[in-house]
Formats: sequence, structure tokens, C-alpha cells
Amino acid sequence: MAKKNLFGYTLKALEEEMLARGEKKYRATQLYQWIYIKKVTDFDMMTDVSKSFREVLKEEYCLDLPTVFTKQVATDGTIKLLLEMSDGAKVECVLMRYDYGNAICVSSQVGCNMGCAFCASGLLRRDRNLTSAEMVGQVIVMNQILAEEADNVSHVVVMGTGEPFDNYDNVSSFIHIMNEAKGLAIGARHITVSTCGLVPGIKRYAEEGIQVNLAISLHAPNDTIRNELMPVSRAYPMEELLDAVREYVEKSGRRVTFEYILIKGLNDSLENAKELASILRGIFCYVNLIPLNPVKEKPYERSLDKDTKAFSLYLNNHGVNCTIRKEWGTGIDAACGQLRAKYEKGQR
Repeated sequence: MAKKNLFGYTLKALEEEMLARGEKKYRATQLYQWIYIKKVTDFDMMTDVSKSFREVLKEEYCLDLPTVFTKQVATDGTIKLLLEMSDGAKVECVLMRYDYGNAICVSSQVGCNMGCAFCASGLLRRDRNLTSAEMVGQVIVMNQILAEEADNVSHVVVMGTGEPFDNYDNVSSFIHIMNEAKGLAIGARHITVSTCGLVPGIKRYAEEGIQVNLAISLHAPNDTIRNELMPVSRAYPMEELLDAVREYVEKSGRRVTFEYILIKGLNDSLENAKELASILRGIFCYVNLIPLNPVKEKPYERSLDKDTKAFSLYLNNHGVNCTIRKEWGTGIDAACGQLRAKYEKGQR
């Protein structure tokens, strides 16, 4: 029987697990303190846990973490890891350094089935979902690297390879583990989940009652362009998607981020900006404009800087708060899925 990875348990779930074993409820908090506060991954080091129960832990549970398959570091300090899971599956995570802290971009699936036309993640189809323990493992491994600098992850974005709402339950557990005050204690407003637009997931997320941020990968001002870029748009057209976003804002009171990758000659004209401002009017949101990170297997080119600035200026002048995302990872395989595709396809 496979051992259960303690990194995959929310505190509540671990309390229930311990009670079911006949242990006291406090045992879960005790284990949480060892693995998240004291950063112990060896049961024998848990000195205030009885020796007999440590033997039970070793027999039935584990604290397995991904291993670093390869690591890239950019001149700006961005770190990209290709991590290998226990079954050999490989996933990416990226650390970006901001003035306000260190943000890690976490993958939620091995590969992706969403098929976005500009994205490297879809070059390799989804093999499976990641478990909550495997997502937590990405953060723990990055923290181990940052410990060399006496630093740690302060912000989490579930925006790497995979569609988070296509792996809803595991992503939800991951979020609660990140946010747990007795665990990593990352504030809800320092956690962001990004979806390409799975409307049922957005509606479910609206009912969660936590203050975690929501980002929507929009990338187009209308269905015609979005259908070309994002197959999910055929299942959930723009009007249905924006209705779900309005419902989320009403129930959560939270502002939504719309991610918008600018692609030369496709979605970056002032007419596109005008249409985008029109459809977003009245929604509590802001737009994060993203310069395209070209993928050699894809035909799209990044917008000219002057067009990016003009697009941003139009939105800001017409009632839509907008920023241009700072670029990270110059000189490394920065786009989602690039590093994994490079190795999986044997392009060493």
C-alpha cells in the first residue's frame, strides 16, 4: 500500500486522520509544526512524538518531496526549476523576485489539455493531475533553495502548467495548506489562482468564502479572436464567462485580474483596446497586459513596445485600470511549459 504524504493534508484533514487513528486532535498541529515551522522531513527528528508513533508514521506515511531535475537562474534572480515527481513525471515552477517579496508560480497538472494557441504548456498533453502534496512540494523545495539566502516564498500564484480548475479539489487543498496559520501562513491575499475560463470552476470558487485572488486568462476582446487563441472559449463564450466573473465579484467582494497577452497584429490594436474597455466596463477588475514570450513552435509575435504602451494608455484613460507586467527570466526558458518540453522532447 502506498504511503500517505503528509504534505497533502490540510490541518483539518490531518486532524480527522489522527482522530480516526485513535490519536488526539492536537497530534495534527504537532505534525504541522514539525514539517512547516521546523522544516523537518525525517520522522525520527520529531523528538516530542513517541517512538512508537514515529514507527507508525514511518510505516504508513511519508514526507516525500520532488527532486530538482534541472535548475535555471536568470540575471534578474528569477529561478526556474524542472522538478521530478516520484513517478518520474516532470513539472515546472518559477520564482520571481519583487520589491514586496518572492512569488512562486506553481504548476497544477503534468501537461495541459486546454490547448491555448500561444502557450508552451500545451505542447505536451496532460498526463495527470498533480496531488496537493506535489503542489506543496514545489513551494517547499523552492523554500529550501531560498534558505541559502535566509529568505522564503511570500506569494503564491497557481499559474504554471495546467488548468487549476480542471484539478479543483487538489488545488483547493493546496490553497488551504498554504494559507493555514499553523503551517506556511501565506496570507489569502498573497495567493492567486488563474483560470483560462472554466465557468463551473469560477462559480464554485465564488462559494469558497476565502479572500484568495482570482485571475482570468482573457487575451482577447471578443469571441472571434478568443476562439482562435483559446479552445475553452467555444465551450464558455465571452458573455457566459463575464457573467460568471460578475457573480464572483458580487459574492466575494474581490477585484478580479484579467490577464491579456498582447500578440502582434491579432489583439493589440486600439480598436481591440476600445472593445476590451467596453466589455469590462462596470466589472471590479484590472487588466494585466503581458508581453508575449515567444515559443518557437508557435507562429505568434510579441507586440511592438509602442503598441503595448498605446493599448495600456487607452485602457487607463477609459476607466479600466491597467498595468504592463514586468518581464522576468531573461535568458532562460521562461514561458510556461518551455523547460519541460525541451527535456521531454529530447532537445537537450
